[in-house]
Amino acid sequence: MPIQPTTQELSFLIQKSSLGEKYSLAKLISLLERSNNFFTRKEIFYILKNLPCKNKLTVGFTGTPGAGKSSLISELCKEFLYKTVNEKVAIVAIDPSSSISGGSILGDRTRFTIPPREERIYFRSQPSQLEMGGLNPYTYHVIRVLRYFFEYVFIETVGIGQNEIEVSKIVDYSVLILQPFAGDNIQFIKSGIMEVPDCFVINKCDEKELASSSYHMLLNSLEFLKDTLNQTQIPKIYQTSVLKKIGIQELLDHIIQQKPKKDKKLEAISQLERWVKNEYGKWGLHLLQDLLNKKKFENYETSEEEFLNIINSLLQKKN
Repeated sequence: MPIQPTTQELSFLIQKSSLGEKYSLAKLISLLERSNNFFTRKEIFYILKNLPCKNKLTVGFTGTPGAGKSSLISELCKEFLYKTVNEKVAIVAIDPSSSISGGSILGDRTRFTIPPREERIYFRSQPSQLEMGGLNPYTYHVIRVLRYFFEYVFIETVGIGQNEIEVSKIVDYSVLILQPFAGDNIQFIKSGIMEVPDCFVINKCDEKELASSSYHMLLNSLEFLKDTLNQTQIPKIYQTSVLKKIGIQELLDHIIQQKPKKDKKLEAISQLERWVKNEYGKWGLHLLQDLLNKKKFENYETSEEEFLNIINSLLQKKN
């Protein structure tokens, strides 16, 4: 069993991370990702509360495999380096895990052609660990840490299909990346994921006519959904091409103009519900809702350990 790091050791890692040392940050994140490491996780966030949070925006990118998510995010990061001064961005890329071996290639970084040893960009891969929703079980905790050290945090989901809506619950702004002719009007409408994104991107628009046809098809679908969902306006749609460098600048300009969510409590509770459902099913969710209604969680961000203690005590009484 790994030795728990002391408060002094954690403070040292956090201090070095705040100075831009990537090795210390990687070690800090690895400690967060250890299963059931409640004490260390709680101590890390207790120390971080004494630091100012740098984050301006957390952005989630999702979409089906082959839509070009990694390549597009790579180009956005290059444009980010030109457009900003002294600001930094962190990328968290979720890679699918094998249902047979349980392993992951973590190969998304091979598609990122960012300058080597670039101090203003940090990249972190995570295996999905067969979790539904396109995220790793500890993605939310990693994002919370990165917000203290980076002005912008980008999350790239696995890219499996129509169930990847979890990322929209933990970010300030969500982007759905499609490729031309990803579906007809009916396909667009019936995929529930179309109701979630704040912005749509049709990527790989190398051929103008094909891109234009897909754009109008998507636009018609969103116009139809607008009335169904009682929306005042439809989300922005951008056409991009990494190959021809089309639309990258416009998309980045739009993203960095967005404002973060003021209330982070809802995203924290959403992740707590996800964790409880995985551990205890519907019974746990009902109990959690009762606890939330009774305001027994004073610190919702570190309540995993608290909730686990309550569950264990109830199980002991039951037995």
